[in-house]
Amino acid sequence: MIDQYSAIDVLVFALYFLVLLITGYFFNRRAKNTNDYFLGGNSMPIWTVSISVLATSQSAATFLGGPDQGYRGDLTYITTNIAGLIAAVFVAKFLLPRFYALKAFTVYELLGSRFGENAKYQAGMVYLFGRLFASGARLFMAAIAVAMILFGDVTPSSVTIAISIIAVVGFTYTVYGGIRTVIYSDVVQCLVYVGAAILVLWYLLQSIPLSTSEIIDVLQAPGGGQASKLTFVDFSLDFSSAGVFNIWSILTGFVLLNIAAFGLDQDVTQRMLTCKDAKSATKALVTSIMMGIPVVLVFICIGLLLFIFYQRPDIMAQATNGAPVPEFEGQTVTIFMYYVLTSLPNGIKAVVTIGIVAAALSTLNSGLNSMSSVAVQDIYRGWFKKGVAVSEEKLVRVGRWCMGIVAIALGSVALLCYYWQQYTDTPLLAFALSVMAFSYSGLLGIYFTALFSKRGSPGSIIAALLVGFAIPTLMQPYIQSLYLPVSWQFDLAFTWQLVLGTAASTLICLSGKNNNAHVDTI
Repeated sequence: MIDQYSAIDVLVFALYFLVLLITGYFFNRRAKNTNDYFLGGNSMPIWTVSISVLATSQSAATFLGGPDQGYRGDLTYITTNIAGLIAAVFVAKFLLPRFYALKAFTVYELLGSRFGENAKYQAGMVYLFGRLFASGARLFMAAIAVAMILFGDVTPSSVTIAISIIAVVGFTYTVYGGIRTVIYSDVVQCLVYVGAAILVLWYLLQSIPLSTSEIIDVLQAPGGGQASKLTFVDFSLDFSSAGVFNIWSILTGFVLLNIAAFGLDQDVTQRMLTCKDAKSATKALVTSIMMGIPVVLVFICIGLLLFIFYQRPDIMAQATNGAPVPEFEGQTVTIFMYYVLTSLPNGIKAVVTIGIVAAALSTLNSGLNSMSSVAVQDIYRGWFKKGVAVSEEKLVRVGRWCMGIVAIALGSVALLCYYWQQYTDTPLLAFALSVMAFSYSGLLGIYFTALFSKRGSPGSIIAALLVGFAIPTLMQPYIQSLYLPVSWQFDLAFTWQLVLGTAASTLICLSGKNNNAHVDTI
């Protein structure tokens, strides 16, 4: 498909990669110590952190998943921001002040002060495992786009090559400068891919021969027995994956998901820890959530318009003047890329492709530094080198090596996610969110125990982490087929899996009696 690009497109590509080289050189000032490398010297401006959090929590997942959600579904995903705001209040009140009081490099140091050092190592390991899947899922989505650009398909070989390209470029771009480089590059990439999305939305509106009010009427009554695609709040009590975005799921599972994402997941929380204090970090978090609402809306609206573009030939025939009516050929997950490559004019096609590359790089960069920080601070420094003096220069050097190992691991998990999503045919947004339940359940359980009780023991912490992982795993359809007869198998949305997993892990963690002398330090 790369041969569809014109000389104008190639010129736009060249300008973009020139910007990447310039910004990469400018941002990649060598970090002198671990505070600089992992926390940006606690001097990052609020506005940059806000955009970085936005880019980290969305990027490729929203760039491809948003149109996929709009094409298949409706607007209910937007209401998940209610859960985000509730979670932000919780994180601002109970977690951020404690992280800053501890001068923490990672969020798991709070567990070390509460339960002892072993709890920090255990939580760090669970985070690394869970984040590999979460970031790997996003890298897989980015690879779908790059594979479509390069090869016009999403076969295993095409996706594998695309994953390798993104991993190498992302690692090279961020390896020296640390978190400061990641945050500023997030700002650049976010502005690029949001601008590209707005351009696509505008072009789609010009391509559909209807006024805005007529488009709204069509989406309200899409035909074929479908419900309105403009449904904003879903009050149905549906516990299956089809009802994952109903209001009951949002006020329970999504609140837990966002608490974990904003306060327990080093990938996002690390950005907030680069602010000068907890108050600044809270402002950055809330600003990011508010900015995310119109951004996600743009991507979902693209999917809604693509539904008309491809599913209503009676309407599009009015705009073709006798030319063939647009038809979609391929897997649903490629709907946005198919439109970009087959319907956008030269120039615009290049800008949107650049937006996709920007989302892909933002996806990878967000995981590299955060996982490297946990590997260095909680695992290498705290476990392997416990009690041994290690120079700051060596820790930064180890952090760069860890970043390379993480890039390889992410690529491997991204390929696994390709087969996983193909098997389940889960919409991209739901898939990206659901993989987080495996690690979040256990972490939520032990943090709730740490924050609101004086109980918990090393044994109950390990058990809580294991049960929190096991419950969502046992509820996966491909796992159920191994231990349940067909008539007993069930479909439960990942949000309710997270609720059950968190409840079980909390109760198990509370069952342990804490004799740790550090119990009153938080």
